[in-house]
Amino acid sequence: MIAVRAIVAAFSFLTILPFGRLVALDGRDVARGSVLFPVVGATIGALTGGLAWVLGDQLPSLLAAVLAVAAGVLVTGALHLDGLADCADGFGARTPEDRLRVMRDHTNGTYGGSALLLDLMIRVAALAALAGSRDALLISVAAGALSRVAGPILAARLPYAQGRPGAGEALNANPSGPRAGVTYALGALIAFAVVDVRPWSASLLATVVVVGAVGWLAKRRLGGVTGDVMGAASELVELTVLVLAVALL
Repeated sequence: MIAVRAIVAAFSFLTILPFGRLVALDGRDVARGSVLFPVVGATIGALTGGLAWVLGDQLPSLLAAVLAVAAGVLVTGALHLDGLADCADGFGARTPEDRLRVMRDHTNGTYGGSALLLDLMIRVAALAALAGSRDALLISVAAGALSRVAGPILAARLPYAQGRPGAGEALNANPSGPRAGVTYALGALIAFAVVDVRPWSASLLATVVVVGAVGWLAKRRLGGVTGDVMGAASELVELTVLVLAVALL
């Protein structure tokens, strides 16, 4: 039963799919389910990459990539995009308190809007380069799996910075270094199963560098992490892995 609750919690936390209606969940379920975040990420990656592969044979590559990215945004409820935009707006404020206040305000400013636009443009361009090929599926699976290790790692390493409950609190309230390690290992294993050694090695290194850089900046600017920071880190890891994989093909 605990395993079932963990699976349901992982999918409920990272997608808008109505798995949470099956059982009542709490923060401990989400923390336990975080081990399976790479599986959820790989599933979402399979959806977007699979669409780019199939649609790329029928439509112009750019249009296929846009539709694939749109499907990913829809199934996740733009969760990580929202975190990226909030961090882009908030990190520029003068004090940690001001930064957290701006991040709680979900109205996107200039920096947030620019971050969203650049993120989506880069993502679409990367998938367009792969559209119509099996690589679109495999690389998207690897990127999705590795990107979802960011939250558990940051939660295990840094305190929760927000003074009020938020999405990231479920992980920070139940941190576990060993659990974060298992999550990273699972993400690495999934990526290893679907991509060649060279892009796999580069992707693992990129994941560590991006998560480490985001964590360092969050500690410096906020004193810890929030759900938005975890979402932004996940988004940046996925984007970096996609770009690296395209460059190394």
